[in-house]
Amino acid sequence: MVRNQLKIVVVDGRGRTVRADPLRRWLVAVAPRSARGELALVLVSDRKMRSLNLKFRGVDRVTDVLSFPLCGEETSTASHSTGERYLGDVVIATGVAARQARNAGHRLGIEFRILALHGLLHLLGYDHERDNGEMTRLELKLRRNGGIP
Repeated sequence: MVRNQLKIVVVDGRGRTVRADPLRRWLVAVAPRSARGELALVLVSDRKMRSLNLKFRGVDRVTDVLSFPLCGEETSTASHSTGERYLGDVVIATGVAARQARNAGHRLGIEFRILALHGLLHLLGYDHERDNGEMTRLELKLRRNGGIP
């Protein structure tokens, strides 16, 4: 039995495929049942992330993760290989992720999982700034289910 129909491609900032099978498998395994479709995880430099944060949010500083839900006829950073519903892109700053992993005392792969899940929940419509803790509670539950305390 397939738990959900989530397809993920991982690419770098230039759109080149990155081998990240453990990350992809983990995110598919822990994703909420409502996560159906395709998304791209895009791993970028801190400089690129700062530029994206300024362009799309008006904030001139680097951030760890940004989510870009697909809206209307807009194009995204990933190609669409199957005909599935495209959810959008989750962009992760690799330098910030490395620093956060070091500060938290865990591996970079764990930090990528945490950030990818956070971004996915935003693509699914969750908003921790407006939902009275609903996204945070779900995120922590899904992390625990995926072995991240």
